[in-house]
Amino acid sequence: MYRLLTGYLLLTFLIGCSPQGPDPAQQEKALTSYVNPFIGTGGHGHTYPGATLPFGMIQLSPDTRLDGWDGCSGYHYSDDYIFGFSHTHLSGTGVSDYGDLLLSPTNSLNFNNGADGKAGYGSKFSHENEIASPGFYQVKLDDTKVTVSLTVSERAGMHQYDFEPGVGQFIILDLDHRDKLLDYKIEQLSDTEFSGYRFSEAWATDQRFYFHLKFSKAVKEVTFLREGTKKRKAAFEFDNETPGPLLVSVGISAVDEAGAKANMESELGDKSFDQLRTEAAAKWEAQLQKIVVESSEEESLYNFYSAMYHSMLAPNLYQDVDGRYRGMDLKVHQTTAFDYYTVFSLWDTYRAAHPLYTIIEQERTNDFVNTMLAKYKEGGIIPIWDLSANYTGCMIGYHGIPVIADAYMKGLRNYDTALALEAMKHSATRDHLGLEGYKEFGFVPMELESESVSKTLEYAYDDWTIAQMAKAMGEQEDYKNYIRRAQNYKNVYNPDSGFMQGRFRNQWFAPFDPYEVNFNYTEANAWQYSLYVPQDINGLIQLMGGPEAFEVHLDELFTAKTETSGRDQADITGLIGQYAHGNEPSHHMAYLYNFVGKPEKTQKYVQQIGRNLYTNAPDGISGNEDCGQMSAWYIFSAMGFYPVTPASNQYIIGTPLLEKATINLENGKQFTVMANNLSEANYYIQSASLNGKPLERSFLYHNEITDGGWLAFEMGPDPSDWAKVDEALPKSAITDELIVTPPFIASGDIAFKENTLIELESIDAEATIHYRLDQGEFQTYDNPFTISENAVLETYAKVGAVESAVLRTAFYKVDPNRSIRLESQFANQYNAGGNDALIDGIRGSEDFRTGAWQGYQDQDVIAIVDLGSIKPIDRIKVSFLQDQRSWIFLPTEVECYVSTNPQQFYKNLPTVSFNAGQKDENSKIETASFDMSGYSARYIKIVAKNFGDLPEWHLGAPYNGKAWIFVDEIAIE
Repeated sequence: MYRLLTGYLLLTFLIGCSPQGPDPAQQEKALTSYVNPFIGTGGHGHTYPGATLPFGMIQLSPDTRLDGWDGCSGYHYSDDYIFGFSHTHLSGTGVSDYGDLLLSPTNSLNFNNGADGKAGYGSKFSHENEIASPGFYQVKLDDTKVTVSLTVSERAGMHQYDFEPGVGQFIILDLDHRDKLLDYKIEQLSDTEFSGYRFSEAWATDQRFYFHLKFSKAVKEVTFLREGTKKRKAAFEFDNETPGPLLVSVGISAVDEAGAKANMESELGDKSFDQLRTEAAAKWEAQLQKIVVESSEEESLYNFYSAMYHSMLAPNLYQDVDGRYRGMDLKVHQTTAFDYYTVFSLWDTYRAAHPLYTIIEQERTNDFVNTMLAKYKEGGIIPIWDLSANYTGCMIGYHGIPVIADAYMKGLRNYDTALALEAMKHSATRDHLGLEGYKEFGFVPMELESESVSKTLEYAYDDWTIAQMAKAMGEQEDYKNYIRRAQNYKNVYNPDSGFMQGRFRNQWFAPFDPYEVNFNYTEANAWQYSLYVPQDINGLIQLMGGPEAFEVHLDELFTAKTETSGRDQADITGLIGQYAHGNEPSHHMAYLYNFVGKPEKTQKYVQQIGRNLYTNAPDGISGNEDCGQMSAWYIFSAMGFYPVTPASNQYIIGTPLLEKATINLENGKQFTVMANNLSEANYYIQSASLNGKPLERSFLYHNEITDGGWLAFEMGPDPSDWAKVDEALPKSAITDELIVTPPFIASGDIAFKENTLIELESIDAEATIHYRLDQGEFQTYDNPFTISENAVLETYAKVGAVESAVLRTAFYKVDPNRSIRLESQFANQYNAGGNDALIDGIRGSEDFRTGAWQGYQDQDVIAIVDLGSIKPIDRIKVSFLQDQRSWIFLPTEVECYVSTNPQQFYKNLPTVSFNAGQKDENSKIETASFDMSGYSARYIKIVAKNFGDLPEWHLGAPYNGKAWIFVDEIAIE
């Protein structure tokens, strides 16, 4: 057996689990040899193959794409043209950025990158001539006859360019690569050294990037491409008679050019390329040895260690060697007390990646928390998704909070804990992103905020983590407040449909289709969000009708048809029924069977996901890798357990995918998991033992891992009776400070003609419902009642002395003689209330996701309004929404016809035209107005012409995207 006998490797092999325990897992060769950086570079994985170090600041990698969703990382395996090699990249994100400081070796002076099909400085390449391993990348450029090798330290990188003899030797430096330049500089310091900066706008709207580069050979001649007096590109020519490869050392910084130089000199010094590469490999080897595994299937080893590798690519160090960094206020700060990081993809990584770090990266976890608290002090709030000192505004929830709470509950507290709780409560008490309605009503109303169901559910979980930390710190009032808020998930559960559903003006969004991807959910549908209650799974089970009904719902989830309806959502991938492993909201669902005593079904689906949706191939990840979350799911699940509820200190047992795994903990202890008799067919757990004693429960506690020891599974081909009795089941339950859910309007029309019959219901069977109209006295609801005029209805429910929030709903009486006939079909997810939405008097805001706009894709809007009788008309107005980023365009033109005969429209009013194709990143409402000057008519026909195919400049154009028209309210005066 081959073993690398370095100091840190010897430690791994000499420390055992305990004197009585089994031998730890052994490695047969370097673990870095099992890492395939190309996994995820195909399909929709959005990873990059280049050189980087664990959580390092620099990601030196090839760029094959300039834009597009599958170009988020800058590289896609299906491409065959490399523009060059830039120094920053994002791993697995769904939004594009980075690609700073592109260098491209070529044979002539050419500033064109080749994207236009003309000769450029880039080159064709073949994957046959491409190599990637942790900390190293190499490729042969076919057109320019250059072999490029890349390696890195934490804050600096080294390029090695081997030109074939006799060819021209040029290096192009392109600051204009990928995103929009705000400011830039290239300065020559000597015949070998250059420095500068690029400030850019993309996902991060004001990114600051500084560089210092040093060539191993003197530059023969430098040519600059200028804009005015400023240099945005440079071409460096070298003497091709000088033997040996050309080396380029590059230091980067977010602080200043001096910081970039210091980073380069401190970390690279006089090291050779091979020496730096060897050091990078050794650092990765030590990092991967934090978990050593054994498997008879080599494919599993590649999957596991590639997942380990990907889980350690972010967050990224964002601090110079002297401790200086750029904070969220864009000012320079300095600390040596902790390492400061950026790229927190928290909506993804709080689920499993950060819980993984609490086991194998405990010191770094403290640094992560200290970083978040520093960002709170600098920028005023804990980030949701921060990138290079910028708040991106991406994704939902306030998921830095569970990361902090999970660390605290696990005893990782090397930070100001009082400040941490303050910052957590601060995030939960803002008046943005639907929180104002959430705090007042106990849920996010659809009409106030988009993605209302998802936000309600995720806020409720985050609030639970605040409650747990407050309770542990003795802050009882905070605990009571947030444990009540943690139950707000109940307020979006529709007992009739059995799903989490949007509440629109206190009615359930209808018509309801659980397969429909719409604005009520974040990158998902009702199937994929209705089981997201990790803080109170037992409460959810009861809400859904008990264990048997809950099991049926899970079964239906995994066996449902795989098609979705509504909006096309590229993130919904890796489908098993409606379970979507390619996106995070589904990640915990297979483990929920344990809570109803059906662990064999958890075992069935965990092994199916692990074996089928993770492969050693470029498209071997079923969705965006998402900064380590997709990989962390596999790491946990392959070892046999998963953190369904971070901050609970519990891990739910699934089924192991490896024969043995040993976690080498920072405290010097080891925890080993063994799966005896494991095979592709033998994935059912027959029995389990912990530290030699029978383990009858289907969950572990965090301290049972960190205290060291061993967990042994006996595996077999058939389900067993293991962990099925009540006392063996995991519990996730809120049992105190129980809330009462506000009642909902079960039937009745918000906009009505003659009158409408109102029926109220409550989720709580024991609740009494109380209501009043127009500030009258509250009365107990016993029977349906009628509203026949404009009115404001207020309702609340009560159980004992506990009352729900009071909800207010306005009702509108519309002209009973007025009707509308639609000759176009609106999309159900954008129905705005149905057929009469365009004449109901209720107007939409600039956010199309709030449900008041009626949406039509790739078709003209044709509507005929009947006033009921011939009437003089002064003016006709029709409002349209523009949100081009969301594919919503103004109509090219709007026609208006009037008549006294619905079969023949004889008066054609002047057409209103819009410059719909002009690029505009702002959302706005435009109104087409038609002056009638008292002309009498009964019928009004509106025809709004759809823009059709998205314009070439639009990101959706390559996907044959079609424009939407969003219309609301045909107002007739």
